Amino acid sequence: MSPLAASSSAPSRAELLAALSVAVDLGLGQPAEHMLRSAVIAGRIADRLGLSRRDRDCVYYATLIMWIGCHADSHEYAQWFGDDIAVRHDSYLVDWAGLPYLRFLMGNVAKGRPLLNRINAMAALVANARGQISRMIHSHCASASLLADRLGVDGAVRDVLAFTFERYDGGGLPGGVAGEAIPIAMRVAQLADMVEVHQRTYGVEGAVAMARSRRGGQFDPAVVDAFIADAAEILAGPPVGDAWAAAVAEAPDRDERLSADELDSLLVALGDFVDLKCPFTLGHSQAVARLASAAATAAGCSADVVTTVRRAAHVHDVGRIGISNQIWSKPGPLMSAEAERVRLHPYLTVRILSQVGGLKQIADLAGNHHERLDGSGYPRGLSGATLGMPDRILAAAVHYQSAREPRPYRAALTAAQAERRLRDGVRAGTLDTVAVEAVLQAAGHTGERRMVRPDGLTPRELEVLGLVARGASNKDIAARLVISEKTARNHVERIYAKIGASNRIGASMYALDHGLVQAESA
Repeated sequence: MSPLAASSSAPSRAELLAALSVAVDLGLGQPAEHMLRSAVIAGRIADRLGLSRRDRDCVYYATLIMWIGCHADSHEYAQWFGDDIAVRHDSYLVDWAGLPYLRFLMGNVAKGRPLLNRINAMAALVANARGQISRMIHSHCASASLLADRLGVDGAVRDVLAFTFERYDGGGLPGGVAGEAIPIAMRVAQLADMVEVHQRTYGVEGAVAMARSRRGGQFDPAVVDAFIADAAEILAGPPVGDAWAAAVAEAPDRDERLSADELDSLLVALGDFVDLKCPFTLGHSQAVARLASAAATAAGCSADVVTTVRRAAHVHDVGRIGISNQIWSKPGPLMSAEAERVRLHPYLTVRILSQVGGLKQIADLAGNHHERLDGSGYPRGLSGATLGMPDRILAAAVHYQSAREPRPYRAALTAAQAERRLRDGVRAGTLDTVAVEAVLQAAGHTGERRMVRPDGLTPRELEVLGLVARGASNKDIAARLVISEKTARNHVERIYAKIGASNRIGASMYALDHGLVQAESA
């Protein structure tokens, strides 16, 4: 049984939402665990206000995921402001009202572009600043509601997300809702989100000064007063690096483990969420998952491995959220600093997912989708025997599917061109032959090799070879696979004949060279 299928190690919805919040942090230009720490702060404010258990639970999740829609308008943000992540980071330090906010917008519009472009963009924004911003906010709120629904978030929390940009004084967007017509959960979440950033930047005194200055404007006076009365205690801890455990421990449903189907649904939703960041990646993760899982089946992988490959494929690009659309949408060659940012995104994927219980294997596999057999890939430059067959299959699937999709710097390649791209990778020593043949077969190509498993090994023989490589005796293999010792011995002899090995060491080296040794499950 796959470790992910065991209820004791399956993650909770709270952990998946915590991972999502870390991804959102990166898109906001904030340190990982910003939203987690904000959720802890919000809970403490809720306690000072004497909110009911239900309202407090709503406060927790409203704070944790209030910005999940921020990626959906990244394309538009980048068109207006250039670096969508940088402008979101800087906007935390500005009150979103009046002349200061207009000056902030004007100072950032079309930043980094030629002067004439900036002047034209400024003129367009000044002509209808509220309308332009309102459209982006409407997109944010709509996508947040849709994603929250797909993540199985409580309906009350989902409804609260529509008020993320409203202000207590009625000057917010998109509805200009004021006062107590804004749900209390959002009034608390808004303050918690802001004071976390200001305390980290300016200390407790700075957070208190900011809250006072926006009391009755952006924030509910009663919520501000409850915060100021005990600010030091409310803002105390958890220290950097410990917010994950502290926040997850406060999640209302922290002990409810996900079923396999629920986990699949959440991972699909996460992948779809990421793909919304750029118009040209819409549907990318689902397409890679279909291709990679079919290829893993064609390559003779076990059902558990196929499941792991499919799940990793759905979330392989989660780290893209942490890279500005200004880079992803660039129509020409990247500068070296931009290329280095792009090479970070698989690392960010692992960083986002690795703390979720039971997902380490998926996180590691997802993070290797740009690694190459010759060590020329990224982010870690892994090579050869360090890359298992699942790594090789996912890398080939991503390479093929990306080729079939348009990018700002090229049109989508034809199926024949994508096939040639993969075969060129095999000849160059960057992609695995078996993985490429499996992907091409899964994509509907009629290749020269009908048998994509190495040296014609059957799925059972691949399983036995993996056990032999780990030092299992014929007796051990028989017990593990519930077969007779004689049958196990016959399997081993046939494997040795097919691969040209005479002993376990030779078989082990063959397994390593072909990526057939899987990491032990935690």
